[in-house]
Amino acid sequence: MVQFDEKGYFILLAILPVLVLFYVLFGIWRMKTRKKFAQPDLMARLMPDRSKFKGSLKLILFCAGLAFLTFGLVNPKMGTKLETVKREGVDIVFAVDVSKSMLAEDIAPNRLEKAKRLVSEIVNSLVSDRIGIIAYAAQAYPQLPITTDYGAAKLFLQSMNTDMMSSQGTAIDQAIELATSYYNDDEQTNRVLFIISDGEDHSGNATLDVVEKATEKGIKIFTIGVGNEKGAPIPMKINGIVESLKKDQDGEVVITKLNPEVLEEIADEGNGRYVDGSDTKAAIAAITDELEQMDKTEFEAQQFADFKDQFQWFLGIGLLFLFLDIFVLDRKTNWLRKLNLFNEHGDDKK
Repeated sequence: MVQFDEKGYFILLAILPVLVLFYVLFGIWRMKTRKKFAQPDLMARLMPDRSKFKGSLKLILFCAGLAFLTFGLVNPKMGTKLETVKREGVDIVFAVDVSKSMLAEDIAPNRLEKAKRLVSEIVNSLVSDRIGIIAYAAQAYPQLPITTDYGAAKLFLQSMNTDMMSSQGTAIDQAIELATSYYNDDEQTNRVLFIISDGEDHSGNATLDVVEKATEKGIKIFTIGVGNEKGAPIPMKINGIVESLKKDQDGEVVITKLNPEVLEEIADEGNGRYVDGSDTKAAIAAITDELEQMDKTEFEAQQFADFKDQFQWFLGIGLLFLFLDIFVLDRKTNWLRKLNLFNEHGDDKK
């Protein structure tokens, strides 16, 4: 496990492409200037010791040195051992709707991005709870099993999109059914499922049957609605540009609307609560309040400990590259010249 102390220094890596661009532009300018001064054959006679590749080598060494120095400033730390710690918390599973209707932009920037932001904010408010993530459309797929690694959860969350499902539709029942398999601790009394959706459900009465089975296993189901009841069309984008609007079989533009009644019914049957996700602060406050009122169950978790600084290795390698850069000259090296690897003076022997 690796940690970074000062992530802000990563911005220094932006200097590297600027240096490369400057080197390329300077090389083009220098080539044009030399052509104005003399023909290439004459320049080769006037500057016989000029190397054609040493300049690029110096740039590579300099950029490598800066890169390693930057990592040294960031100060990577590596965990040297795993230790078991005891925590108290709740097992929480997030089921995020990734059907095409979640692309509607009736809530900025669109329903899916709003859902992902809500989940991310909830995760930020947690302390020692375990979390899992499910993505669903016409089918449900596990994204992240129950874990205490909040960083990994956010990475998986950000990668979720509407193209990850081959079949479209919205089957909330399958998301709930999959979520019941996430709670693998029989001693965990507080099991929570958050369904983040616009409320479209194509599974009909089957959903309430699955909700009933989930509550029998001690799972509380909360629903968070994203979107508004006025509705909006579903934009079909390619490379971020709207190419068309989704249409039905009759060629009419599809208008998708938030269906809070479905979500409220699921939450009521699931001994939970429906939360309007349009106001992020209010939604997070309501959810946090609900979680704080729940009893916490003690569980064991493994985490890396004894993190040791590794900056000295990166600083040492970086200084070595810069040291080599100083002693690499632009002119040809005698032993390389004798090898004639680049056939730089092959024509002279003819």
